Amino acid sequence: MSDVPKENKPYLRSAEWFGTADKNGFMYRSWMKNQGIPDHEFQGKPIIGICNTWSELTPCNAHFRKLAEHVKQGVLEAGGYPVEFPVFSNGESNLRPTAMFTRNLASMDVEEAIRGNPIDAVVLLVGCDKTTPALLMGAASCDIPTIVVTGGPMLNGKHKGKDIGSGTVVWKLSEQVKAGEISLHDFMAAEAGMSRSAGTCNTMGTASTMACMAESLGTSLPHNAAIPAVDSRRYVLAHLSGNRIVEMVNEDLRLSKILTKEAFDNAIRTNAAIGGSTNAVIHLKAIAGRIGVDLQLDDWSRVGRGTPTVVDLQPSGRFLMEEFYYAGGLPAVLKRLGEADRLPFKDALTVNGKTLWENVKDAPLYNDEVIRPLDNPLTADGGICVLRGNLAPNGAVLKPSAATAELMQHRGRAVVFEDFDDYKARINDPDLDVEANDILVMKHCGPRGYHGMAEVGNMGLPPKILAQGVTDMVRISDARMSGTAYGTVVLHVAPEAAAGGPLAAVRNGDMIELDCTSGRLHLDISDAELTARLAEKDPTEVSTLIASQGGYRQLYIEHVLQADEGCDFDFLVGCRGSEVPRHSH
Repeated sequence: MSDVPKENKPYLRSAEWFGTADKNGFMYRSWMKNQGIPDHEFQGKPIIGICNTWSELTPCNAHFRKLAEHVKQGVLEAGGYPVEFPVFSNGESNLRPTAMFTRNLASMDVEEAIRGNPIDAVVLLVGCDKTTPALLMGAASCDIPTIVVTGGPMLNGKHKGKDIGSGTVVWKLSEQVKAGEISLHDFMAAEAGMSRSAGTCNTMGTASTMACMAESLGTSLPHNAAIPAVDSRRYVLAHLSGNRIVEMVNEDLRLSKILTKEAFDNAIRTNAAIGGSTNAVIHLKAIAGRIGVDLQLDDWSRVGRGTPTVVDLQPSGRFLMEEFYYAGGLPAVLKRLGEADRLPFKDALTVNGKTLWENVKDAPLYNDEVIRPLDNPLTADGGICVLRGNLAPNGAVLKPSAATAELMQHRGRAVVFEDFDDYKARINDPDLDVEANDILVMKHCGPRGYHGMAEVGNMGLPPKILAQGVTDMVRISDARMSGTAYGTVVLHVAPEAAAGGPLAAVRNGDMIELDCTSGRLHLDISDAELTARLAEKDPTEVSTLIASQGGYRQLYIEHVLQADEGCDFDFLVGCRGSEVPRHSH
């Protein structure tokens, strides 16, 4: 045996484990053989890792055991050998305080599992919101051939004979209960019908958004984003991805050749066209940081603004992911953008070895209602609105396609909640001093303040306001919101209150100006007054107290970056490569 590659054969990392006839090679192979693996599987075949986020506590990904089997079939057929391994499964639906808190932890798991094991390439099985960025972040830090296979969205929800969307219907019906428009029984009756198959949220929430980001970045095969989880074509795609990853090893098609600045520009433009989640801003920044691409918050203005939202999906529009796939899926959207010369970099390389435009230029489009023409968009300008001003020196974001047009230029009186607990304690109080034109402000819900930056930014409106027939108000916080949510919601205010940001200084009755056209978010007090208020109290007191309790929370609070920087850990930014570690014995 020898680890010297044969002529025209690629160098295999796995040969450093399995390719020698010495003591080390003996031990690595022998222990693997206790699984019934024959000797010829170790003779120069690419070892393909299948990075699986299956968990019964992550219902979006609960079907991944079957998905992995189809990937394995594809790998074996192409001449590779598959090895499946588990990593931390970041399930948004159950994990407290938020899956965002452990996104970086999951990425560390992925990175070290790839680098420390005899793996030549990896297939990432992703689905639920944070699993997609976490796995891509970890893989990017290793930079080996990588392909993404998403679990796919669940079937349309059903309630009272109508389609209902995951997450979106919860926010809507919850408001209707508080307004007295429906009974608690009606609210509870929708529960069983909302999630009626395997898969991720069927709206254009964060899971579907990140699946679209993965495809538009070029890290998955075409149609990966939208095929329903229970559609047999999802398993065909998994099989073909297994085929392709073996070829990628032979071509040395590493992730750094795919994740270029041009690819991120394509993704930003795509996010605007699909009405994607604001969470994509944070996740793309974190992924870019791992692969060494300089992606800035202002790139979302440069590339995204002026792009019409043409995908008519909840929460911005009417339809759900099933209809999106049947209408042509993401390839149809990219084709529509490309034909109008709105796809920034058509020649960006993708994992199948073709350019993005080669993949989509002949894509069929079956339904102009679901994927609308650019001259009849759902929203004329769907690009993420980046806001700056004395209230958000490092930026904040707003999703125009989910907002009320009349509120995107607004001046109102601040109604302030010091944190999420304060909000919950007071929002339903009939004596709350609040009017329809006011602006709800919530502090201490950013990365450090709510260790993980929970999706609480789309604050439910006060019942006394809902009773007036008002369905939207401007809301401002340093939190995130679910991609399934909607409203005129300013998010990711940076720096956050718990890091000493100006948000900490806002008081009840202050006037705030929001202007999405100019990208302005302004607290109407003098600079001197702002400085004096911030000097009165240490805004980091709460997060410092939490950090003193030790554990992962302390690591998180001490090292997490702000929202405009992607909320990665400062010590994880950058690509550390896939150099084979020293032997363990």
